[in-house]
Amino acid sequence: MTEKQTGQRKTQTGRVVSDAGQKTIVITVERLQQHPVYKRVIRRTAKFMAHDEENSAKVGDLVTVEESRPLSAKKRWRLIEIVERAEGGSL
Repeated sequence: MTEKQTGQRKTQTGRVVSDAGQKTIVITVERLQQHPVYKRVIRRTAKFMAHDEENSAKVGDLVTVEESRPLSAKKRWRLIEIVERAEGGSL
């Protein structure tokens, strides 16, 4: 009998840009990439929707998300931890 190997799930770290959805946050992940012709460093961003079960993440928080099974039409990530809270709270 062979054992089924489970791979390591991908993780991303990014800033929360929206927490308007119910149990859903939107994060942006920034990466630096060199332009192929001009050799200048360009900042690229990608948005991900993630599941936040306790609605604990707020806009501006630095969070870590992990890939998971599809949870809705656009949600493929799950909140793992809040790395850093945003400075100052909303009034």
